[in-house]
Amino acid sequence: MDMLRHLRIGTGYDVHAFAEGRPLILGGITVPHSRGLDGHSDADVLAHALTDALLGAARLENAHDIGQLFPDTDERFRGADSLLLLRTAASHVQRAGFSIVDADCILVAQAPKLSPYRDEMRSNLARTLSIDVSMIGLKATTTERLGFAGREEGIAAHSTVLLIRE
Repeated sequence: MDMLRHLRIGTGYDVHAFAEGRPLILGGITVPHSRGLDGHSDADVLAHALTDALLGAARLENAHDIGQLFPDTDERFRGADSLLLLRTAASHVQRAGFSIVDADCILVAQAPKLSPYRDEMRSNLARTLSIDVSMIGLKATTTERLGFAGREEGIAAHSTVLLIRE
């Protein structure tokens, strides 16, 4: 039972609308598509959801979510590579004494088809977090044409992370 006091679960969610003239970046991969996602950084919803899940699980006082750690009012983060933001958040979590046990993610998009990029995204995320790729789950789903994702207005991502304090 003592070990259970050292386990933490965090959940992350992010959504971005499609925008013309931007590349579509998911999990650090540029996915071929007619539109990218709108955002202050590179708008990688997958990396953002995973970043929030990590920070939520660690419950750090000075970095409780992605918006506090990397505010969109700060020009330093305009166009930022979201994998670098994820790596920075992970180092805050590690300095607080936590290690990643597992992460599971879902991308929600009607289009484009994302399954061909799944393994490369998983590898990128694992490499960014310095963990084995087996510790990153990733699924993609549609909404059967319902809601903003179904109308192809944008993409959402969900992530759940399990941490352990060493």
